[in-house]
Amino acid sequence: MSNLVQAPEGASCVVAPLMREPLNSLDAADMAVRFKALADPVRLQLLSSVASHAGGEACVCDISVGVEVSQPTISHHLKVLREAGLLTCQRRASWMYYAVVPEVLNVLSRLLSVHADAAPTVGAPA
Repeated sequence: MSNLVQAPEGASCVVAPLMREPLNSLDAADMAVRFKALADPVRLQLLSSVASHAGGEACVCDISVGVEVSQPTISHHLKVLREAGLLTCQRRASWMYYAVVPEVLNVLSRLLSVHADAAPTVGAPA
């Protein structure tokens, strides 16, 4: 059985944990976009707000509470998280609802896993 981690549909790479083998340049660039999106405190706060909301989905009106930046800035940060594949969004009436993409977070987590030999592949039973 392989220890490779398959990125979710729409993502282009299969990534092995760093402790197992070095990343190739394409996988490194793909993962860097996601980590860069997470490296901003406001984006991390927004992602955490969505992820911790019931069902891993939240209205933009709910996740912007407590974030001390303007609405246009929140929209920009949410766009960066969507473009990095960390969030999805859906319009319902006049509100946007955001949801985490757990498969992408799992890929990032497994990439950094110290226990690379124990990391299951995405979709494998736990």
